[in-house]
Amino acid sequence: MKILVPVKRVADHNAKIRVKPDGSGVDLANVKMSMNPFDEISVEEAVRLKEAGKAGEVVVVSIGPAKAEDVLRAALAMDADRAILVEADDAVEPLAVAKILKGVADAEGPGLVLVGKQAIDDDCNQTGQMLAALLGWAQATFASRIELLDGKARIIREVDGGLQTLDIALPAVVTCDLRLNEPRYASLPQIMKARKKPLERRAAADFGVSLSPRLKVLRTEEPKGRKAGVTVNSAAELVDRLRTEAGVL
Repeated sequence: MKILVPVKRVADHNAKIRVKPDGSGVDLANVKMSMNPFDEISVEEAVRLKEAGKAGEVVVVSIGPAKAEDVLRAALAMDADRAILVEADDAVEPLAVAKILKGVADAEGPGLVLVGKQAIDDDCNQTGQMLAALLGWAQATFASRIELLDGKARIIREVDGGLQTLDIALPAVVTCDLRLNEPRYASLPQIMKARKKPLERRAAADFGVSLSPRLKVLRTEEPKGRKAGVTVNSAAELVDRLRTEAGVL
């Protein structure tokens, strides 16, 4: 079975993010970029399934500028087998991403698509669900454990009341949560080997998908600074302050 894993190039989660002076968006100049953490977990899980003999090939795909090759090479260094880069210079919204991924899935014929549950830049949490709907496949979201059985996948996910177990038929789309696994660090030999692994380049126009934005960002603002806390000497003083100053009691 083949596993398809979409990965996205985003600002590194440790980077200091600044808003452009005109409020038109985030200033990414000179900001370190890396693979979306949820997608890194998806790649790790796909590789583990391959190592366990449950899958034969792991294919990673990214939609973005030519610079997105670096996140694909990082996925290849984690032991993915092949990579596909769908080049798009402008920002691509979740619905367009899902439509392009449908075209890739139709061409590749995977039995399972593992998607990070969300990207840390826009936090949309939409692509996996949209892709499953477009493909007409079963789906499961926020997976914290994945088991592949005969013709189906058993997904364990965290819910408010504890854990929920779902059995879904394959092929399927599964979105991965943070607690699914701990991604490995690629060794230097693996990084060197990744440079020789196949990377196919495609144009977004090849899939006949319009990349025209459907959403409009009115303004981007940095969050306001939080006020310093205060120390109280007793529970009675806390209650009094909550009643008289905060007005919440």
